[in-house]
Amino acid sequence: MKYKAAPGVFDILPKDPKEKWRCTHIWQYVESVFREVAKSYGFQEIRTPAFERTELFARGVGETTDIVSKEMYTFEDRGGRMMSLRPEGTAPVMRAYIEHQLQNQAPVHKLFYIEPMFRYERQQAGRYRQHHQVGFEAIGNSSPEQDAEVIDLCYTIYQKLGLKDLQVMISTLGDTESRLAFKNALVDYLKTYEEDLSEDSKVRLKVNPLRILDSKDPKDQEILRGAPSIHDFLTEESQIHFKTVCVILDSLGIRYEVNKQIVRGLDYYNQTVFEVTASQLGAQNSIGGGGRYDGLIKELGGPDVPATGFATGIERIIQTMLGQGVKIPDAYRPVIFLIPLGSEAKATCIHLLKELRTEGVPSEMDYSGRKLGKVMHYANQIRAQYVAVIGEEEIKNKKIQLKEMETGDISEVSFEELSHLLYFEQQASEYMNAIERLQHPFETIQQAEFFMKKLIHSIEYTKQTTGKLQEAIEKMKEIL
Repeated sequence: MKYKAAPGVFDILPKDPKEKWRCTHIWQYVESVFREVAKSYGFQEIRTPAFERTELFARGVGETTDIVSKEMYTFEDRGGRMMSLRPEGTAPVMRAYIEHQLQNQAPVHKLFYIEPMFRYERQQAGRYRQHHQVGFEAIGNSSPEQDAEVIDLCYTIYQKLGLKDLQVMISTLGDTESRLAFKNALVDYLKTYEEDLSEDSKVRLKVNPLRILDSKDPKDQEILRGAPSIHDFLTEESQIHFKTVCVILDSLGIRYEVNKQIVRGLDYYNQTVFEVTASQLGAQNSIGGGGRYDGLIKELGGPDVPATGFATGIERIIQTMLGQGVKIPDAYRPVIFLIPLGSEAKATCIHLLKELRTEGVPSEMDYSGRKLGKVMHYANQIRAQYVAVIGEEEIKNKKIQLKEMETGDISEVSFEELSHLLYFEQQASEYMNAIERLQHPFETIQQAEFFMKKLIHSIEYTKQTTGKLQEAIEKMKEIL
């Protein structure tokens, strides 16, 4: 083949027998769970451009980070401006927050995004040069309760998706005063091992020594085992903040481990940081993480507004779900497949198809005119729930024989009732659940009183509206 996808990127297909994680319906399901949970926690979607000015990432993410120094896709546009494809989502969201002066609309903003990111890095399990992230940013609240809510949100999403063997690890990077004291102690310690550090870490020791903590070099990791801990330099305020987060997580029943070695890969983090890991991804088993970044908006030229958040990779989540055998909803299947016999039947089926789709019933029909056996085989391939053959007799009586493919059961249904019946067929499970709950609507006196007030208010409003309508009708009668 002449053209293939570039290294490190991939296609997402309706069906991919070789790589199930690349199937469209799985991505749609995972994204729907993110949107559902985001809504319940009060987060609204934001979408930013795929590329930004390079200096946004250099200033926000940090010039000495691997992302900026080694992994960004950077280019000069025709206007002579240096641009970079988005390697992470937080800096663009903060840029949008500043540019559109969102702080003037409300004191707190809770935003989320589902977007592709671009990093030129070595391919490994769950990491690609174009990968997809979901990110949540809570802006305007500096309280430890907000940190705990973000961690709870992250954990809830993974639970909703059915992930198992989750491990939540949390730590703190302290405030500015804490980090300055820690930085001085770290430099004093590392200087004694300077000759043994990797080349990258030797540079970082002079420019940004805290970045050495994120080194993957085995020599650096061995040296860091004896390094001082940020927890030994926390101010009283930072200690209280972190302890409060822990107390809230305990009250929510979220099991966690305090891991003092957690270092986020971006420069803007402070105070609470966390990571969540799961099995099935080998050594690179982190599926998401984040923390607080109170100074980032000010660093980018905006107001001094606190913020906290996290991001998680969709590829890693899906691969973990499949590896753990998590049950995932089936791919798309039409509820009904119509098979017309002849030109008049085709015209009839097209009208029925329109009615069905207007009701929201996934429906298809055969346009090929092939032999019935081959068409039925195709209906099986696309896993149609019902099949109906429509010919002269069906058109004359305006009725069809609706065949359920799995059981072979046949029901006679009129053209008029078809779309309505199949609509309720789709909603059957939801209706049954609602009926079951309505059988026991009130469990306490408080519930009964609450809903009784609502009903009385609704009845009174209806009476008033009816009275006004009656007066209007009487006046019309007088005029007539």
